[in-house]
Amino acid sequence: MPKYLGILRHAKSDWSDGATRDFDRGLNDRGRRGAEVMGAHVIEHGQKWDKLVASPAERVKATLESALPDLAVTYDQRLYLASPDTIMEVVEEHAGDGDADAILISGHNPGLYETILELISPANENDLFKEAVVKFPTGAFAVIECKIDDWSQLKKFCGTLVHFKRPRDLDPELGPEG
Repeated sequence: MPKYLGILRHAKSDWSDGATRDFDRGLNDRGRRGAEVMGAHVIEHGQKWDKLVASPAERVKATLESALPDLAVTYDQRLYLASPDTIMEVVEEHAGDGDADAILISGHNPGLYETILELISPANENDLFKEAVVKFPTGAFAVIECKIDDWSQLKKFCGTLVHFKRPRDLDPELGPEG
């Protein structure tokens, strides 16, 4: 049975206060609206997520509070600006004793984007992958089907991108500004 790795990038952050530390930045109005739209989409997509593991940065917390308030979240400091290797290590660690078939992570680029590049083999590149590699914007949601029996097998080129949505795909007003 394959495993499913969901990837949800935080929504658009608030840059209005230049004195705020990166870790402490929340969401702007577009971000809050985008988080709500994407949260509804994640739920409508229908995948049951066994675990949700996220960066503890304020913009990720705010995204999840708006998007998926009913899902229990485990915050892991290592996901703040994490590399693909760290992301995969965190997923494996939080998977537990094989009881999780679907894990959703939420965090930041470039690590999330690079994780998609790491997990999808050239032989499995499809139209969704081609869209995701052009840009994995704030609020984007992807699902990778991993051809593994256990999360300890999560490694380069084990997956296929089976779902990809951006906020602008669901609400054109959430597309690129100006």
